[in-house]
Amino acid sequence: MSNYLLEMSNITKAFSGVLALQDVSLQVEQGEIHAIVGENGAGKSTLMNILSGVYPYGDYEGDIYYDGEECRFSGIRDSEKKGIVIIHQELALVPLLSVGENIFLGNEQKAGMGIDWDLTFEKANGLLGKVGLVEDSRTPIGNLSVGKQQLVEIAKAISKNVKLLILDEPTASLNDDDSNRLLNLLRSFKNDGMTLILISHKLSEVEKIADHITVLRDGRAIETLSKEDEITERRIIKSMVGREITDRFPKREPRIGGVSLEVRGWTVLHPDYERKVCDDINIKLRKGEVVGISGLMGAGRSEFAMSVFGRLYGRGITGEVFIDGRKVDLRDVPAAVKNKIAYVTEDRKTSGLILSNPIRVNITLADMARVSSRGMIDHDLEREMAGEYREILGVKCNDIEDNADSLSGGNQQKVLLAKWMFTEPDILILDEPTRGIDVGAKYEIYQFINKLVGDGKSVLMISSEMPELLGMCDRIYVMNEGRIIAELLGSEATQEKIMESILHAD
Repeated sequence: MSNYLLEMSNITKAFSGVLALQDVSLQVEQGEIHAIVGENGAGKSTLMNILSGVYPYGDYEGDIYYDGEECRFSGIRDSEKKGIVIIHQELALVPLLSVGENIFLGNEQKAGMGIDWDLTFEKANGLLGKVGLVEDSRTPIGNLSVGKQQLVEIAKAISKNVKLLILDEPTASLNDDDSNRLLNLLRSFKNDGMTLILISHKLSEVEKIADHITVLRDGRAIETLSKEDEITERRIIKSMVGREITDRFPKREPRIGGVSLEVRGWTVLHPDYERKVCDDINIKLRKGEVVGISGLMGAGRSEFAMSVFGRLYGRGITGEVFIDGRKVDLRDVPAAVKNKIAYVTEDRKTSGLILSNPIRVNITLADMARVSSRGMIDHDLEREMAGEYREILGVKCNDIEDNADSLSGGNQQKVLLAKWMFTEPDILILDEPTRGIDVGAKYEIYQFINKLVGDGKSVLMISSEMPELLGMCDRIYVMNEGRIIAELLGSEATQEKIMESILHAD
């Protein structure tokens, strides 16, 4: 055996006869940060699920050697006994439980026949200190921001005496500040001798932090790059997609018309606490225009979007909404849809799609009246129309009867877009529309956005990725603590101006 901590040799895995991985080999050195990149569907998560025992031995072909021993894991507990711990992209936390309870869920600190709660919270507080969190471990997990919840997941992993930590898109839901804090934490783990495998679509972060980068494409390992090589985002992208992408954001000649949506004096209270989440917000959106909303995590961007879209969020809502100069009452989601507004949620897996249902059902779900007659669904018409929208959005799947959970993240996002385009909206609110998807799928979604506004539609885009806002938007509103604090033309906006607005907000 070599000096590698981990060797995965000739791994092959198929789903329903379709190869997800084909003869993939991976070598990871002790004490390094090894990144795995590739387009959605390339096989990254599948490979890590094999390593962690989610797909047990016998469910794949090939060999795994860890710390000099051949491993045949029958489940995730087997891999954890070896110190291999995986943190999935979707956080596995229970919102109603405390931080300490979440950290030791399944690994309870026992005292006789019961649980030693004092020991549980004492140990949990110590683990929180190691990941840089000052919160008390008795705090309900639901009270923490997404960035802090990510750190709790890492504290949970550390509690299992982790030696090899696998992180699947750990910064996908984080803003730049939280992402940088997390990356610094990973560096400190590496300096302490831990080995890390990082799956990420944020190539700038990969370029910054990784010692080696393995590129997967179409279920095959294309190459492994070393930090000693001259690695650039363009170099990684070319290996991922098999071609050069010279411009990350497709060009568009704006043809901006009259005001399509205006929100005046919009104020929203938190559903549980006496505080304003949105405070006297005023915005305008024009036909043929992409308008962005930038801001740090917790600024109130998503809450604003959801409250406008049929009061999905908040209470005590005051303010006025005008569409094409006409005052409207968006009292609920059907009223918003009737007024040609659509909202594409940032959380496609929980509140955007029904993953256990067919693609056909997910596409038509938001407007069943279009495929129904006298209260009965016309399944032939449903299949026909779902097929049309599958083609329009370029969803890659074997059949629209396949369940949505069989799709890659990028194709799930396209199904979510298809679902709301099926309602034929004039105003489309996109909340983190490219979160957790690869550069190729991002480019296709950007092209689709450009086509929408080229046809005279209006797009309001919320994004934590400043380059995305700068590359796509005609105007950008900056939010901070529930208020609009700046409005910038896309041609004049820079990351520095946006951050300066936030830092100097009253």
